[in-house]
Amino acid sequence: MGDKKDGAVRIRGREVLSDSWYKLEKISFEQTGQDVQPETQQREVYHNGPGAAVLPIDRARGTVLLVRQLRIPALVNGDGPMLVEACAGMVDEGDDPAETVRKEAEQEMGCRLRSVRKLFTLYTSPGASAEKLHLFAADYDPGDKVGAGGGEAGEGERIDVLELPLARAWDMVTNGEIIDAKTVLLLQHARLNGA
Repeated sequence: MGDKKDGAVRIRGREVLSDSWYKLEKISFEQTGQDVQPETQQREVYHNGPGAAVLPIDRARGTVLLVRQLRIPALVNGDGPMLVEACAGMVDEGDDPAETVRKEAEQEMGCRLRSVRKLFTLYTSPGASAEKLHLFAADYDPGDKVGAGGGEAGEGERIDVLELPLARAWDMVTNGEIIDAKTVLLLQHARLNGA
């Protein structure tokens, strides 16, 4: 296996630990320490990305669309298993993240998006996850409803669609009802930019 150089870091080995839902790898790497002597370390990296998320906003009515769905990691951590989140999905290889959010909005929320705007791309938890998340805002109004939403039943999705005033959604952040990082970022961006 060839070395990948990035400054003073070289990947020395990769071992797949699991390839079930997503891939989990053990990465061995060499890093030059402060004493300039190479130091070998290992980390586990969970490959659960790239993803894309969108916050649909009706500026005229001051509302946003969110979804509520089952999240087992929240349950494992002792939180309620149903999280309120921005609509999101995995970006399939070769797909455009903007097209991903358009498809997800129709599947999950039954809503056609207009004026999809890319806001930023970020790592969600770079200490352990390779997920790179593309975040978008988009416009919608009641006339953009194209279906019931709810997700793909064949994939086990049972998604509730929530239309809320932006102020109410932010209250849900401050009182702990919304605890999903991407959603907090998107709502804060909407508040700061007068959505």
